[in-house]
Amino acid sequence: MNAKILYPVAKRAFDISCALIGLIILSPVFLVCIILAKFQSPGPVFYRAKRVGRGGIIFSMYKFRTMVVSAASMGSSLTTYKDPRITKTGNFLRRTKLDELPQLLNVLKGDMSIIGPRPEAPAYVKYYNDEQRRVLSVRPGITGPAQLENRNEELKLKGQLDPEEYYIRKLLPEKLNIDLNYIENRSFVLDLQVIFKTIWAVIKSI
Repeated sequence: MNAKILYPVAKRAFDISCALIGLIILSPVFLVCIILAKFQSPGPVFYRAKRVGRGGIIFSMYKFRTMVVSAASMGSSLTTYKDPRITKTGNFLRRTKLDELPQLLNVLKGDMSIIGPRPEAPAYVKYYNDEQRRVLSVRPGITGPAQLENRNEELKLKGQLDPEEYYIRKLLPEKLNIDLNYIENRSFVLDLQVIFKTIWAVIKSI
């Protein structure tokens, strides 16, 4: 069978297996994160972020809440350097990327993949040109090459007079170029490389 035809089917089976195994193995960590998220400040444990997925369909991306409940009314969906909306516990969850664990549920639902372009908020997808919209032809990922390249995105926004304008003009096109390159060259070998690099990056951040 053609590898290009087999890859999406095998990738989906791989995603489901990894998500199930991850939820089982990481269940103690999941429980600790729930406790931390619950007692960091008044409010729900989970945050449901509206993101644009495959085919341009908007879905709710699950995360452990890392900001105060009123964060949405206090600024944009872009997180800036030392964002005052982030709680102390939230800083730890974000630095270690533990806040992303609930997205394993998104993978099981079929909204996301383990590896893929990072899903964007509708407010920024509207700036995509026709070529950049090709990233919406695949399931978005929990992690991916662009995510690894921009792990410290807040630092890149530090000192910008208008962080949102800089993100739209500079960072967003750079990330989309990386994502488009991933789509053109994706393979199991590349996916495994991204997984190992992600694990190593998380270990270094602890």
